[in-house]
Amino acid sequence: MRISSRDNTQSADSVLVLLREEDCQNLPPFDGELAGILSALVSRKDFTGKKGSLIRVPLVEGCLYLAGLGKKEKCTLSAIRDSLTQGLRSIGRNRGHVAEVLISHLNEYDGLSFALGEAGGLCGYTFDKYKTKGNDYEPFTLTEIFSDVFDDDTLTGMKFADAQIFSREIANEPGCSVWPETMAVKARELADEYGMTCEVWDETRLKAEGMGAILAVGSGSKNPPRLIHLTYKPKVTPSKKVAVVGKGITFDSGGLDIKPSSFMLTMKGDKTGACNVLGIMKGVAELGLNAEVHGFLTCAENMPSGSAFRPDDIITARNGKTIEIDNTDAEGRLVLADALSVASELKPDVIIDMATLTGACVVALGKSRAGLFANDDGLVGKILEASSRTGESFWRLPLEDDEIAESMKSPFADLVNSGERYGGAIYAALFLKEFVADGIAWAHMDIAGVDFRDKEKGVYAKGATAFGVRTCLEYIKELQA
Repeated sequence: MRISSRDNTQSADSVLVLLREEDCQNLPPFDGELAGILSALVSRKDFTGKKGSLIRVPLVEGCLYLAGLGKKEKCTLSAIRDSLTQGLRSIGRNRGHVAEVLISHLNEYDGLSFALGEAGGLCGYTFDKYKTKGNDYEPFTLTEIFSDVFDDDTLTGMKFADAQIFSREIANEPGCSVWPETMAVKARELADEYGMTCEVWDETRLKAEGMGAILAVGSGSKNPPRLIHLTYKPKVTPSKKVAVVGKGITFDSGGLDIKPSSFMLTMKGDKTGACNVLGIMKGVAELGLNAEVHGFLTCAENMPSGSAFRPDDIITARNGKTIEIDNTDAEGRLVLADALSVASELKPDVIIDMATLTGACVVALGKSRAGLFANDDGLVGKILEASSRTGESFWRLPLEDDEIAESMKSPFADLVNSGERYGGAIYAALFLKEFVADGIAWAHMDIAGVDFRDKEKGVYAKGATAFGVRTCLEYIKELQA
């Protein structure tokens, strides 16, 4: 996609205008013929600016698209971003090639040009590589956008979108095409492209390094586990050292505590946290951010077999803590435990982990926002500020509960990996906290409810969402401000 500024020499086959309800009652100034068309449409109530509305008006040359933002008092940058994406998606699916986007009348919203770049980058995404292209196939045709709000922030927004799409492409792949070593190959390719370093620990190295938790989870699969460490260092003295850690279960059957068949559907997405780390590392490198960033992907396939780990097993994690296995389907916190221990050894300023970790978080928060746990109030504030700009919604959940903490104690080991169903998301977060070294600001993002969509909405296509990539990039970008 190419996005540029508007000038009088350009010609578009489609025009997209975003209007609030108040704008329809008192139209902003538009040029010539467009002003007359808009005046007629709103005066006849053909378009009222209702939130989520989108109409397509054929013209003598091309089409006019009007997207509604709802009432001014409730309109947000996130709503604008979603409407831009919806409108541009419709243009591309209706054989539009060049779109003019007119939104400068909304310049009271900070980040408008940035949101344009994000929407332009995300609007055409769909995961269809395995579909045969029959006679009913309609390709997405939009290739160029020009707008009255284009600036350098638009290009930055496009890079954020590219990072999110990179993660989505891998997360959408089925378990038959992506397994732990595949993730390592993709990480090496990314490192080579952007001049990062990439270290991969295979099963032999994992054993030598005392990574008993990830080895246990991967023990039932013919595809052995991998720990992948990507490092980005800026050309100047970094402002901060940040570690991002992602859960990479390339397929989760539940292991010997096997899931019901309906619960296995979409479990190709249990690697989304690790895919997001790849997207974040790509974005950090493309943007040239002034922070030292370490990306850890902790990858395994959780399968049942004669060699699989069992309930009642006791394993030893990287930091020496022993763990009694109560449930083999509580495997994500195990692979993260080893990775968080390794990340802590680097003594970063901040560790952020993200994982499709608990169904309990989905029950608590639904499928529109992710759970956020942290040991540092300042870090929480900065993450929530970043998410308010990207439109990815998080809700902070408690990281203190004496009864749940007490229930994590095992009579036979230091910890037990799973407990009763109540407070399950808190239990998992408290478990992870045991593997973060003292003195390090740490945040855990439980993205189990938001990692996958079965229908389009705003910037999200069907399938993997890569939720959290843009928020983490925004957070890291702001560290150098």
